Amino acid sequence: MSKIAAWFEERLGISAVVRFGAQKQVPLHKHTIWSYTGSAILVFFGIQVATGILLAFYYRPTLEAANASLERIMTEISFGWIVRSIHSWSATFMIITVFVHLVSVALTKAYRKPRELTWMTGALLLAVSLFFGFTGYLLPWDELSLAATKVGTDIPKAVPVVGEWATKFLRGGDDVTGDTLSRFFILHVTVLPLVLLLLLAVHVYLIQKLGMSLPLESEIRGEKAPGMSFWPNFVAREAAVWLVLLGLLITVAVLFAPSLGPPADLMAPAPEGVKPEWYFLFLFQTLKLFPAKVGFVSGETIAVLLIGLGALALFLLPLIDNRPETRKGKIVAAAFLAFLAYALGMSVWSLL
Repeated sequence: MSKIAAWFEERLGISAVVRFGAQKQVPLHKHTIWSYTGSAILVFFGIQVATGILLAFYYRPTLEAANASLERIMTEISFGWIVRSIHSWSATFMIITVFVHLVSVALTKAYRKPRELTWMTGALLLAVSLFFGFTGYLLPWDELSLAATKVGTDIPKAVPVVGEWATKFLRGGDDVTGDTLSRFFILHVTVLPLVLLLLLAVHVYLIQKLGMSLPLESEIRGEKAPGMSFWPNFVAREAAVWLVLLGLLITVAVLFAPSLGPPADLMAPAPEGVKPEWYFLFLFQTLKLFPAKVGFVSGETIAVLLIGLGALALFLLPLIDNRPETRKGKIVAAAFLAFLAYALGMSVWSLL
């Protein structure tokens, strides 16, 4: 065994990685708890990949077979229902954790110099995660997923110049059809995972290169927080968190397995009260607030452009808040909290 270990060590240099992990220090302070959310996202993504591969063995992304193949997975394939439920719920848990991670970084201003690119790659990871959810929502090919996808893919039409093209690109034509289903499946299982892995590699590299930030007040006072070795101490703590989250995920998946609606009918009218997934509710409600016309401009166009500007501001937050210790930084923090309150309020209103 020692010769085998030496053979791998000579070629892979595993001991150097172990030494790096042992030497790497994780700062311990009042915000350290939020550090666990980053690795939790990786855990949920790994669960998504594993369960997604199992589902792909039996899922058939065609107009005639998509819904039936998913019904077969849930009723005939051994443990198919729980694999599907874990896949569905882990997507929700992953997006929740991404939101919590992003909010914690924003409120602690951990994006400040020189970690601007760390924030930006994280914001792009959030966008890819949301697009994962959007493309996956259509795959059951039932009445609700079809209607929601029609509404969702209609939104880009409001964008001047490129809107019509964007909608046709997403749909694979003028309307949601079997081409849309196959296109969403390819995006969901090949394109988006590759994009996410690339962004994730850059994001993790930046974290390792620049390290974890200290609280702003500690940095201003020139204080140094005590540290803990990443390997094995901090990893052991993270593993305990992973086990708790895994137990919670399996419990929710068993008790609240998602149902499957009737097969989608392209000729049938949309069912009443169609709403997107919870993480798009505030956008959905925002679009409903605007009138059909504002002067000579479509209200939907104005709403979509404002949402786009908001997303751009979020992406560029480290450049906007480039002096977080000043009064400007406090104004940015207040604006971010106001946005969170608005998003929560709109989501609750949409559910009423």
